[in-house]
Amino acid sequence: MSAEFRSPCLKTSLLSLLAVAGSMLAGAGAVSAQNYPARSVRVIVPYAAGGPTDVIARVVAQKLSQRWGEQVYVENAPGAGGNTGIANAARAKPDGYTILVVSTGFIVNPSMYSKIPYDPIKDFSPIILVAASPNVVSVNPSVPAAGLNELIALIKANPGKYSFAQPATGSTPHLAGELMKLKYGLDLVMVPFNGAALAVNSTIGGHTPIAFTALPPAMSNIKDGKLRGIAALSTKRSPSLPDVPTNIEAGVPDLEGDTPEEFGERLKAEMAKWGRVVRDANIRAG
Repeated sequence: MSAEFRSPCLKTSLLSLLAVAGSMLAGAGAVSAQNYPARSVRVIVPYAAGGPTDVIARVVAQKLSQRWGEQVYVENAPGAGGNTGIANAARAKPDGYTILVVSTGFIVNPSMYSKIPYDPIKDFSPIILVAASPNVVSVNPSVPAAGLNELIALIKANPGKYSFAQPATGSTPHLAGELMKLKYGLDLVMVPFNGAALAVNSTIGGHTPIAFTALPPAMSNIKDGKLRGIAALSTKRSPSLPDVPTNIEAGVPDLEGDTPEEFGERLKAEMAKWGRVVRDANIRAG
């Protein structure tokens, strides 16, 4: 019996505003479900080796190799914020033997770039969300705000005084900060960094008193008291930081934000949501 096979494309990072979400997509094609795979499968990661997307892709590839009894190998194709590798996957034969692992750029790039060499909806078929981790708002312990509402009030009372660190322009932590600025009319300075570690260190040092990052880079520093966790941008509290409330619990909704169909709808909704933030904040990459 033959059936339509939709090859996966992983998305790791914050799919909605503050998260490191992962998922699987790729070109769709008809292959025999009983005989698949009959040869090696390529996994394209449109980013450099060693990053979170690459790490998740390699874990998935190893598990698939063990399960399928065929080689599943990772091919890194960085460049243009992920557009290079995504375009390579879009041009691949839609036979189920190319898997694309994507992160937030897959959602944000269509709005950040004047032109991209692929159609994120027509060129790929979503499979499933593979991994997710929330983003978190943290502050230097000297900041006199214990919760997200207090932080917003503090920024409003001191226009232009406070700044926030973010790990990469166009990342979901960056867009979460921009969304909060737009939503509450905040005069809050954005400071970009080349990586979450630098953003976290800047906030620990008090240079940028507020940080919007993914949870993992900030977690140990929050536990050690070097940072104060203000809010996890998620619908549920993180088991890793159970004492840090969600933005929803703080009364600040819409900062957090599976079947193939559900994931496909989520992709469309996320593209529309973050596309509005990119346009309203006037963020451009080329």
